[in-house]
Amino acid sequence: MSSRHLPTTTAMQCFEAAARHRSFTRAAEELSLTQSAVSKQVGQLEAHLQHKLFRRVRRSLVLTPEGAIYLSDVRKVLTQIAMSTQAIMTYSGNSEVLKVATLPSFGASWLAHRLPSFMQAHPDISLEFTNRVEDFSLVEQGIDVAFFYGHGSWPELECHKLMDEEVVAVAAPSLLAQHPVGCAGDIAELPLLHLSTRPDAWHLWFAAQGLQTDRSYHGSRFETFSMLLHTAMAGGGVAVVPRFIAQQALDRGQVVLAWPYALKSASAYYLVHPEQLGELSKVRHFVQHILRS
Repeated sequence: MSSRHLPTTTAMQCFEAAARHRSFTRAAEELSLTQSAVSKQVGQLEAHLQHKLFRRVRRSLVLTPEGAIYLSDVRKVLTQIAMSTQAIMTYSGNSEVLKVATLPSFGASWLAHRLPSFMQAHPDISLEFTNRVEDFSLVEQGIDVAFFYGHGSWPELECHKLMDEEVVAVAAPSLLAQHPVGCAGDIAELPLLHLSTRPDAWHLWFAAQGLQTDRSYHGSRFETFSMLLHTAMAGGGVAVVPRFIAQQALDRGQVVLAWPYALKSASAYYLVHPEQLGELSKVRHFVQHILRS
């Protein structure tokens, strides 16, 4: 489809505002347009798409099924336009932006402490962070560098190993006081907390000690280690987490080891970037700093 056949940004803004307010009048007030102008823009958009986007129910606008589908994509487009506009408005020819993706809990527990010294050493490089919990295409997402957890071999990515991982089972002291643990198998009788991206973590922890239980996959699941750990701290159950993520809570006595066994993970943490970006100064400086720290 050529650009002349695409709907205008104004039409998409009018549609999005009308959908949000369920009113052409209120959308017009937000956009500083007349009610008839907003209605006309939406009408032209419907004619262009050959689908009705709204229907009226008791003097209120209600999205049609087609309108609901289109609204989701329109909001993504408008958000991207706003972000790109803001980026170029704040762009300085003397600075560079390094886009970094990190695992949320890894970023907070390990990476954040290493950033101030980099920012002081390279004031001309601005860091732009996004959180990701699973592997993704850096090139497709426009990310310069990322922190992955895995096997250390991803297509078309240069990988730098940062550290191995040791996982431990932790729980609040109050929970263990109510339910004493005499052996690793006793833990299976307690509420087990899981990370959604590592559904077999408890199974591996038990199996490494020669234990089998039909409860290793049972329990609540969380997207991040941070939420998982805080739930354990609150007495919600036992969590198996990387030691470095739990270390501060362990030092403070907010959690304790439910059992002394520590399992070395088969995977590790890596700093990765597209192979073709390795010689970019902003990428090279960041990689060198992280590997030295």
